[in-house]
Amino acid sequence: MEYVVVIPAAGQGKRMKAGKNKLLISLKGTPVIIHTLRVFESHSPCKKIILAINESEREDFQHLLAQFPIRTEIELVAGGQERQHSVYEGLKAIDRESVVLVHDGARPFVRHEHIDKLVETAEQTGAAVLAVPVKDTIKRIEGSQVAETFDRSSLWAVQTPQAFRLSLLKKAHKEAESRGFLGTDDASLVERLDGCSVHVVEGAYTNIKLTTPDDLISAEAIMKAESGNHNV
Repeated sequence: MEYVVVIPAAGQGKRMKAGKNKLLISLKGTPVIIHTLRVFESHSPCKKIILAINESEREDFQHLLAQFPIRTEIELVAGGQERQHSVYEGLKAIDRESVVLVHDGARPFVRHEHIDKLVETAEQTGAAVLAVPVKDTIKRIEGSQVAETFDRSSLWAVQTPQAFRLSLLKKAHKEAESRGFLGTDDASLVERLDGCSVHVVEGAYTNIKLTTPDDLISAEAIMKAESGNHNV
């Protein structure tokens, strides 16, 4: 169940209001991206990590990796203007067929057992995502008024990693590029291909994405609750 993981890391994360790439923000004395990288470093099926970065931050990432060495092979590639473009550049750096994971660098709490299940499902079906059932009632808003209330029982919040056969994901990205389609995640690109379906693996609510300052408070609470026993 070996895999390669692509981590788009070129975004600036403006909602974090940090004035810099949010992956470089310190969480309990260690940058967020290092917490995330350690998840994969400590997971033996991960054979390579590809970081798609903003070229202007290459020296910053090189310095960071020198300060916090990661044993798993890491390749830095130049990312694109959008997250989708960065992922595609990362995929181009993989030269042999494998299962590939795409993971948000700002999700440092994904668990190994969920990665294992995700990779297994992608090997069998071609495409799989982590997700959790939504807890809140979801409404569609038009202006300042409720336009529609959705049936919560069928709604899931999708996370990362998302796992795919490499050839399938490359095909989906190439098709999206040719049609000028920009998706909200990689699964949405695969969903557009005829005859392709994406399978769901239930994840954990603690696999949060650090997007706003409040999320850093939640992250510290998760780390405290798990008493350092999470796999980062």
